[in-house]
Amino acid sequence: MLTDERRTVLEPLIEACRPHAKVPPRHLRWTISAILWRHENGAKWRAIPAELGPWWMAAQPFIRWSRLDVWEWLLRLAQERSIALGMTFLDGAAIRAHQ
Repeated sequence: MLTDERRTVLEPLIEACRPHAKVPPRHLRWTISAILWRHENGAKWRAIPAELGPWWMAAQPFIRWSRLDVWEWLLRLAQERSIALGMTFLDGAAIRAHQ
């Protein structure tokens, strides 16, 4: 789950990177929480807990954002701003940000 502390750090970066056409802002927290939950747990999309919304509401933006290099842009922004993200795994690729 996306904690308030992590949300405070990540949401402005995500807002700067993400395409705004598909995921309404009111769903952004659930979408990011579900994406992070899935990758932190190594689970399949359909295993995302129901309280994080339908699995496809996370899978579709994740795939679309991957194709648009949103995740790479997000990492670059975090590094430029010296924001410690720790270790993040996205589809088996480890991305280490400044710690």
